[in-house]
Amino acid sequence: MARTPEGSSLLVRRNSGLYGYERALHRVGFDPVAGADEAGRGACAGPLVAGAVILSDARSRQIEGLRDSKLVTPKERERLYGEITRKALAWSVVAVEPQECDALGMHVANIMALRMALLRLDLAPTYVLTDGFPVDGLGVPGLAVWKGDRVAACVAAASIIAKVTRDRLMRDLHEVYPAYEFAIHKGYCTPLHQEKLDAYGPSATHRMRFVNVSRTTRVGTS
Repeated sequence: MARTPEGSSLLVRRNSGLYGYERALHRVGFDPVAGADEAGRGACAGPLVAGAVILSDARSRQIEGLRDSKLVTPKERERLYGEITRKALAWSVVAVEPQECDALGMHVANIMALRMALLRLDLAPTYVLTDGFPVDGLGVPGLAVWKGDRVAACVAAASIIAKVTRDRLMRDLHEVYPAYEFAIHKGYCTPLHQEKLDAYGPSATHRMRFVNVSRTTRVGTS
């Protein structure tokens, strides 16, 4: 049991499935409901990407196999991305470049990206669900849900949109900076990425606030 900011009871049963949060909010008068999530917060290279999605509650437009983006294969994420973009009532995605992440700090950049994605939806939500962090400045009530991408359909859909978009951007960056193998590790702090970073130094797409990046001294490749 949770409460909306207006004090209405929000009862989400354990067995209500992935669409349980949206259905519970619809019952107390909130429709449509948007979900938002990000990809790349923990990466030390590449953009931070946030997605926002409003799903239809019509059975014919439900997304088969929808789950948290981290729990499905890249091929399945691509399939889900296509289905979400076809069936969603509205969706949006934004990218925050590494230099802006450095200037703002990752937490501020993360909240800003989620806010921007939600504000860019073609259909204005009446309620917002976010994964983990509350987002202010939206003009509508919202709820930060722990592991929201695993328990709320619209947040799971947003996680797919953000992850697929970011992976595509990282593959593009691999073509610009092939020495770093971005197509493999997608900019996350893996042993392979650190090996390349130590060998070549940071590139223009690395986040200098990360200690493992700032401690390198060699000039990056172009």
